[in-house]
Amino acid sequence: MNTWKIRSTIKEITIILVLMFIMSNIISYIRAPDLGSSQLPKIEAKLVDGSTFSARKGKPLIIHFWAISCPACKLEAPNIETVSRRYDVLTIAVNSGSDEEVQTYMQENGLHFKVLNDREGAWATEFKIEVFPTTFIYDAKRKLRFTEVGYTTTAGLLARLEWIE
Repeated sequence: MNTWKIRSTIKEITIILVLMFIMSNIISYIRAPDLGSSQLPKIEAKLVDGSTFSARKGKPLIIHFWAISCPACKLEAPNIETVSRRYDVLTIAVNSGSDEEVQTYMQENGLHFKVLNDREGAWATEFKIEVFPTTFIYDAKRKLRFTEVGYTTTAGLLARLEWIE
């Protein structure tokens, strides 16, 4: 009888997790901004560390919009950090203060990914960002393949990147 109860509980938990996964993907799809084009716009910008970002051809690219004030962004930052070690990732900190404030935040949280500081929200406006975090995943030909609105896991990001490679 005890084994039956454990199996039943595991089955219910699995069903709930699958339903949550499906619902989160539906919500992300509904909330995804309509960019009007699936091609990546030209991005050449100065990063908070003083370097210049230019998208490399032939590799997938993640563009991740976040803000220092966003609780979900803070939870997701280690996921972005992990993915940035293997893939090209450009993060865009929106309305998050000066370059120095963003750099301090990065240092205090042990983060090393590339950050473009969007002080005025111009990049967020161009990408029609309404919710943080929002993540765009482009393939090697710079075509938009996935948009994630809200928190996403390391495994979810890596799976999507593997899928398009």
